[in-house]
Amino acid sequence: MAEQSFSFSQQTWKRLKKNKAAMVGLCMILISFGIALFAYWLAPDNSPNADLQTVEIQAKKPGYSQLFLKLDEPKNSAPTSFFSTLISGRISDFRYIPISGYSTSHDSLIIQKFIDSDTSVQQVYSISDITHAHPETLISEHIVTKKYWLGTDKFGRDILSRLLIGTRVSLAVGLIAVIISLFLGILLGALAGYFRGWVDDITMWLVNVTWSIPTLLLVFAITLAMGKGFWQIFIAVGLTMWVSVARLVRGQVMAIRELEYIQAAKAMGATHSRIILRHILPNISGPILVIAAGNFASAIIIEAGLSFLGIGVQPPQPSWGLMIKENYNFIITHNPMLALIPGFAIMILVLAFNLLGNGLRDAVDVKD
Repeated sequence: MAEQSFSFSQQTWKRLKKNKAAMVGLCMILISFGIALFAYWLAPDNSPNADLQTVEIQAKKPGYSQLFLKLDEPKNSAPTSFFSTLISGRISDFRYIPISGYSTSHDSLIIQKFIDSDTSVQQVYSISDITHAHPETLISEHIVTKKYWLGTDKFGRDILSRLLIGTRVSLAVGLIAVIISLFLGILLGALAGYFRGWVDDITMWLVNVTWSIPTLLLVFAITLAMGKGFWQIFIAVGLTMWVSVARLVRGQVMAIRELEYIQAAKAMGATHSRIILRHILPNISGPILVIAAGNFASAIIIEAGLSFLGIGVQPPQPSWGLMIKENYNFIITHNPMLALIPGFAIMILVLAFNLLGNGLRDAVDVKD
């Protein structure tokens, strides 16, 4: 069995590698997981949730640059470990004041604080208070320019940073929802297909009842019952996706349980659990992988929809659906890219999983 399983996995991988579209999808997924893991190291704004707000520069277009006066924030200077920054970012050690110009006079720094494109306010700072080094270092260290490659949202936050960190939410929801759906679907589907009788009747009744309720309506009910939040959305999405897995597994198990090697295992005294876990499930892993890829894509779309409607991930935590909700008003005004960029991200990631799922279907020769 081990040699056959290894040979099957080798053949599947060989066929999958020949499918260029599937490999493109796989590469995009691996890149997305890499971005999600190192998001706070890649993001220009690595503050927690990329929530560094500068309301004076709200809703700026991609490629916008702004001059800032960077001031120390001693109260935020506590050291942050590598893993803490990797997981949740770090509180900024500086306060950034947008400026449209500056000049120096003796020990004074005179800035024109940026209010909007037509308005500025003059403010005066002591150079010795800003920097204790040579005054010439003021320009190089405390007058900085930030470039917002994808623009800023309505709160003046960096869209690129929130997009990168929001990758975590989409992949985490997809991953955990798929794990929950696979666990429930494989467990109930395998029991129903193997034992049949009243076990099958109860399982299929539960499947049909769950299937009769619209997915979003069921997610709404579960979310409202459990409350809004990051972890609740995982469970809500996972509990609505197990039915397709259960139906698939049930049908596959019902076909395999009648084969000769299963009857031989029963004759040799193998327990039911051993037959299911060692002889049946490994032989239906291909179809399960295909439906898992499809469910992953569906979970990403459902999460984005829930966040857009305000019952998914809650601000200030970045989520692609929430970013669309916060900026969709700009679609009909001067800056539609603020809402379109997270929409493109959702489209690309869902497309990647669909390409991989189609490739897996062809590789394992799953019949429709």
